[in-house]
Amino acid sequence: MNTAKEKIDIRSLSLETLQDHFVRHLGEKNFRAKQVYEWLWNKSCFSFDEMSNISKELRQKLIENFTINNVKIHNSQFSADKTIKNSFILFDNHLIEGVLIPTPGRMTACVSSQVGCSLTCKFCATGYMERKRNLNPDEIYDQVVLIDKQAKENYGIPLSNIVYMGMGEPLLNYKNVLESVEKITSEEGLNMAAKRITVSTAGIAKMIKKLGDDQVKFNLALSLHAANDEKRNTIMPINEQNSLKALAEALKYYYAKTKNPVTYEYIVFDGFNDTLKDAEELARFCKHLPCKVNIIEYNPISFAAFINAGEDKIEAFAEYLRSQGINTNLRRSRGKDIDAACGQLAIKDKVS
Repeated sequence: MNTAKEKIDIRSLSLETLQDHFVRHLGEKNFRAKQVYEWLWNKSCFSFDEMSNISKELRQKLIENFTINNVKIHNSQFSADKTIKNSFILFDNHLIEGVLIPTPGRMTACVSSQVGCSLTCKFCATGYMERKRNLNPDEIYDQVVLIDKQAKENYGIPLSNIVYMGMGEPLLNYKNVLESVEKITSEEGLNMAAKRITVSTAGIAKMIKKLGDDQVKFNLALSLHAANDEKRNTIMPINEQNSLKALAEALKYYYAKTKNPVTYEYIVFDGFNDTLKDAEELARFCKHLPCKVNIIEYNPISFAAFINAGEDKIEAFAEYLRSQGINTNLRRSRGKDIDAACGQLAIKDKVS
């Protein structure tokens, strides 16, 4: 009998590989593997014992040979505005965070793609953490499953949208992120529409081009926050290797391949990027391809000196963009009282 160390993470296998394993090593028929695969993905089952149409003998074989490294909720915080912030514990005891964001007409899951982050964006709490590892596709998938269950249990409404805007840089975990989207959108998985999913990046030009080559169907958002290289270098060091010119070229390439408009996320920081000149620079950057701008309300973190600009400045900034024909939305921050707001995700919990 296999020891626990030798057990295979069953969700790391494709259906074809699982079928081959069932036939070669377990002496089972192909269709049994398909039944198990449906339990794992379509029914989001985390226990072999719950697979009711599988014989007891086969369930025992599964327990002896495989493991399900499912994500579990470690802790949940409930905001006055109904936002729910979760810390999730992984099979190796690492912690990540994910948020349920209820707004009128939408129920959104904000999920993480890495444990920590290797980028050092100065306004983001995760940017002050060390990157431990990438998340596996199933670990991203599980966050969606758990947050969807939370939405149904607390508000009686299923998830309508998913944003990869939690901990980590999704495009530095490219393969696993795309595999997670594939599972979330497939009929054998959660069967969600790709257009309901948004992947947000700090801006890695060559990976944005790869999204174009792969002709992805989900939405792309660029965390911009300055349309001036000098300013962007200051708050987002990744810009030093991925200049605004390089990003504009990559985004134009992406749009030519996918015909998907891009969303630019922009926090208006007090005294940093809140002037009319900043708005003019952003408007010029927006002329490269069809896009919209989400102006996001920011909430300070203890590690950084940034604060949100005043309401009048934010309104003036948005009005200028609109005057230039740019689709501009103001996104009010959610979950401020539980550190679930934009830029605030950082694990404070400890595993006991």
